[in-house]
Amino acid sequence: MRTLFRLTGLVKPYFWWMALAALIGFATTGSGIGLLMTSAYIIAKAALQPPMVTLQLGIAGVRFFGLARGVFRYAERLISHNVTFKILAKLRVWFYDAIEPLAPARLMQFKSGDLLQRIVDDIQSLENIYTRVLGPPLTALLVSLLMWFLLGVYSIQAALLILFFHTLAGIGVPLLTRQLSRGVSIGIMNYKAEEQVLALDLFQGIGELQLYGKMPTHLAAIRSAETGKLQLQRKNAVIEGLHESLTGLLMNGALITILWALIPSISTGAVNGISLTVITLAVMASFEPFLPLPSTLKHLEADQHAGERLFEILDAKPETTSPPAPRPFPADHAIQVEQLSFTYPGSTIKALDRLTFSVLPGEHIAIVGPSGAGKSTLTSLFMRFWNTSEGSISIGGHNISLFDPEVLRRNIALVSQRTYLFAETIRENLILAAPDATDNDLKKALTAAGLSDFTSKLDEWCGQHGMKLSGGERQRIAIARILLQCAPIMILDEATANLDGVTEREVTETLNAISAGKTLITITHRLKAMEQYDRIIVMEKGKIVDQGVHGELMTRDGLYRRMWELQHTVEVL
Repeated sequence: MRTLFRLTGLVKPYFWWMALAALIGFATTGSGIGLLMTSAYIIAKAALQPPMVTLQLGIAGVRFFGLARGVFRYAERLISHNVTFKILAKLRVWFYDAIEPLAPARLMQFKSGDLLQRIVDDIQSLENIYTRVLGPPLTALLVSLLMWFLLGVYSIQAALLILFFHTLAGIGVPLLTRQLSRGVSIGIMNYKAEEQVLALDLFQGIGELQLYGKMPTHLAAIRSAETGKLQLQRKNAVIEGLHESLTGLLMNGALITILWALIPSISTGAVNGISLTVITLAVMASFEPFLPLPSTLKHLEADQHAGERLFEILDAKPETTSPPAPRPFPADHAIQVEQLSFTYPGSTIKALDRLTFSVLPGEHIAIVGPSGAGKSTLTSLFMRFWNTSEGSISIGGHNISLFDPEVLRRNIALVSQRTYLFAETIRENLILAAPDATDNDLKKALTAAGLSDFTSKLDEWCGQHGMKLSGGERQRIAIARILLQCAPIMILDEATANLDGVTEREVTETLNAISAGKTLITITHRLKAMEQYDRIIVMEKGKIVDQGVHGELMTRDGLYRRMWELQHTVEVL
């Protein structure tokens, strides 16, 4: 129940709107009951052929309740849907605001398809909190009280009977159907999440699945998930039909027992035939708001499960947070790394082990080493995607933990080997770096990045993940972005690793041109054009094993020289 209380706390600002919608829902059902009662009165009374004037009250009642029911129904739908959409908007914004600080460190344990399921379907299912969980029980309770007073006028026994059958319809049937459907809603949600993950893997990895002959296995897994979901949905449909039938039986049972209780009163004159007709239709109409109640517990179970899945992510403590009083980014861009160590959560092996080095403002250095040496981990620590386990990274003499993470990332331009382009236009992908940039600014950046042909294609779609563009074009757009960012520090993390030789040389020349006067840290395992760097730091197994300029390192019989000879010997062959 703790999850339910937390979820209802999120919609607390809309309490009075929800209460108003529930009251109007009660007025709608009450108007329906009134319409049937007055209609029954007119039909029964007219059968006795009374003077027309005696039917005027009933005729007015039919007109009033007929119009009121339509008006109240429209108002109830308008208000309830408006509240529901506001709640969904609030939940989505709340979830994004909460999840954004967790990326990327705290989200690495989740698959992208599973995250998508939580962001879209789990939040969408929470719309039931009001429309199918909180609202219907209140409406049913008010209708039950109304019928208690109406029947109490004629007979206390009849009032007790309607209360008894309403209790069975409002509590007994929902509890029974909940017991029968226990786990069904959660199972359907889990199958949907599994299908989401499998479908995303299929779309993104269809080439690899075909290449290694795993397509039949993957499709079989999708079919299995779909089969399991359909079986649960069939079971759910049967249970829904059962609870509607049970509610109908209770309605008939209430009608028979109440008539049985009231018929003896006809002989005494306490109840006449017309009143008995009116009561009959009123009892039948009073069960309408009880029909959705069995679904309430089912949706409650699904909402609690969805809430637990969301809170599983949101309860995680962000890896990095902004300090209470963040320092402004310094004009001095000197970087100092002191005894830096880092171990990933759940691992006992240090990814970085007591690194110490410095980078002067405007200096160009290269950090090289084989895969697994800890180079990309160092990038993540520079960008404060993770906090350091031991030691520190300082810029301008201030520990980077004293800066607002967003300010830090705004002043460090990063180009990685996997440039991510959104499924938007080139313009939208560029203005991520500078939201206020003009078209002229965008064209200048594209031209400087070697994409002068793209200046007339700002509104062309890049495709999913930018796949309409070649690898070199995607990297050049990344270069254009860092040009727009105008950051004093640049980090190139394997920025040319996936490019062919010609494109790699062109991109490297462009990067060298735009990094003039800026601090540049190039992280790579490919030793090309190393002579251009002021200093080279060699890493292996998380440690610095050597450093110096290219000529010095080549004179030593160390890792750098072995990597150089191996790579260049392969190229010659």
